[in-house]
Amino acid sequence: MKFPRHALAVAAVLAATAFPAAAQLKAEVIHWWTSGGESAAAKTLAEAYKAQGGQWVDTAIALGEQARSVAINRIAGGNPPTAAQFNTTQQFRDIVEQGLLNNVDDVAKRDGWDKFLPETVLQAIRVNGHYYAAPVNIHNMSWFWFSKAAFKKAGIAEEPKSFDELFAALDKLKAAGLVPLAHGGQPWQDGIVFTATLAHYGGRDLYLKVFRDRDPKAIMGEDFKKVLLAFKRLQSYTDKGSPGRNWNDATAMLINGRAGVQIMGDWAKGEFAQAKQEAGKDYGCSFGFGPNAPYIVQGDVMVFPKTSKPDQIKAQQLLASVITQPATQVAFSQKKGSIPIRTDVDVSKLDICAQMGVAAMKDKARQLGNGEIYITPDQNGALQDVLTSYWNRNIPVEKVQKDVLSALK
Repeated sequence: MKFPRHALAVAAVLAATAFPAAAQLKAEVIHWWTSGGESAAAKTLAEAYKAQGGQWVDTAIALGEQARSVAINRIAGGNPPTAAQFNTTQQFRDIVEQGLLNNVDDVAKRDGWDKFLPETVLQAIRVNGHYYAAPVNIHNMSWFWFSKAAFKKAGIAEEPKSFDELFAALDKLKAAGLVPLAHGGQPWQDGIVFTATLAHYGGRDLYLKVFRDRDPKAIMGEDFKKVLLAFKRLQSYTDKGSPGRNWNDATAMLINGRAGVQIMGDWAKGEFAQAKQEAGKDYGCSFGFGPNAPYIVQGDVMVFPKTSKPDQIKAQQLLASVITQPATQVAFSQKKGSIPIRTDVDVSKLDICAQMGVAAMKDKARQLGNGEIYITPDQNGALQDVLTSYWNRNIPVEKVQKDVLSALK
């Protein structure tokens, strides 16, 4: 659905008049968008907020865990920011239950969030009937990215359409003297590779049995063992510089043609865009294999720490409204690599990978929550410890199965 310029202008005026004190509204926002593409995306939110009368005060902190820790410590210490970034998961459930967040029910109901948000997103932001977070975007954490230059050098004519073809391509890249799999050896990145392997090698049913049901029979079964072995096989295609590498430095290896494949969220597209590379021309993308590949829904949200100050409450409500508006959604996703949270926006300006994601999201049967929607932060931390240990050391797969089962109890 296209929005004429005059309609967007009218919408902006209406939104501004809904918050008459907007000129004085100042919002300090804690976030972890610090790479080149991420910073460019964050700037679109700041500009949209400013255009509707607010003032965005930027507090950028590298790494999600660090940023969330600072936000929680400041909330608990009585010096909260106006808003803070979290993921579309159970990450902020504890501070909701402790009564440390304001809800934005008025904005959600006025703007009809329940009419355009996917159910997986609603399940994360709506607690006991109240809306405690404003969704910023939808990410898929497990895209497969391919360097066209590296594939050409390795003599790979077509991008993989199955895990078997992926392993064959990785073998060819290795034989050509390239880094087959660009990977940042950090626990959360290891977790992304595992999630992709479980969803697209193990399949949707096994994925849900492991994450949602935490089914002991499935976790100790032969199919899950094969997933773990495939996950470990992927590690053999990484280079010696992998441990500790940042995700965007791994993406740079594809951009400069040093490496052939990366398994990473669609925020990687922000780095390709910064390097003036074009989807379909300079790099390829796939969110899974086969016509019914699941689309794993992740994303970012803004939560709003508890405050009774009228100007801060208005600043929070304005921010919740601005970031969920159609024009803001498109502008942000163009820079970030994500797709909009809404289906009623014009996606013609988005790249071909994003348009693939938008098309997949229209089929509810293909939507699959990321693992952290189904498990607590403690369970996720325990699981990451198991996976990273297995990724970096020689551990019998049967022991890893038992360790995964224990982590998810």
